[in-house]
Amino acid sequence: MKRLNREQMAARVAQDIPEGSVVNLGIGLPTKVGNYLPADREIMLHSENGVIGMGPAPAPGAEDPDLINAGKQPVTLLAGGAYFHHADSFAMMRGGHLDICVLGAFQVARNGDLANWHTGGPDDIPAVGGAMDLAIGAKSVYVLMELLTRDGQSKLVERCTYPLTGLSCVSRVYTDMAVFDLKDGRVVLVDDLAGAGIAELSRLTGLALAAG
Repeated sequence: MKRLNREQMAARVAQDIPEGSVVNLGIGLPTKVGNYLPADREIMLHSENGVIGMGPAPAPGAEDPDLINAGKQPVTLLAGGAYFHHADSFAMMRGGHLDICVLGAFQVARNGDLANWHTGGPDDIPAVGGAMDLAIGAKSVYVLMELLTRDGQSKLVERCTYPLTGLSCVSRVYTDMAVFDLKDGRVVLVDDLAGAGIAELSRLTGLALAAG
């Protein structure tokens, strides 16, 4: 059973982002999605620190230290892109102007609850930050994460045990093994990327999966 690597996971998400979308890519793994967006689709990438119209990551040596995303990574700006005040950016997020946000997660529950900012560890970030605004403000919330933790526990769960970022907000989960839709409390297998089969994925997650 061959799992997708992180670049392949990001590319799989990029396939599903439609023409004309305004999209926020969360800190960490989701930022890689911007490198795989189809060139023939017009997609506007937004960053919560106040940038819209981002392109792929700059080539080594071409970085502009004044042009970064929310994760402090250098970015490029496409023709027509802009940067602006942090408050205006959050107004976009909270006002329902984002079509999709792609976030990482520690856990996602079958009802769409999201936990992505704190696990109780001593080095965890001290506050939820903009993830809460994105989770509730975006029209669709996609999560991109490995299906299992390092010790083999599923991150797709019956109920989150970590502090929540948002309630019933996640609509789709992309993992290294499969893509799942969360619909009315059901977990629907959309794409079996690793060829594991629905029975094995159900065993790994501990959830009764529905076929898409």
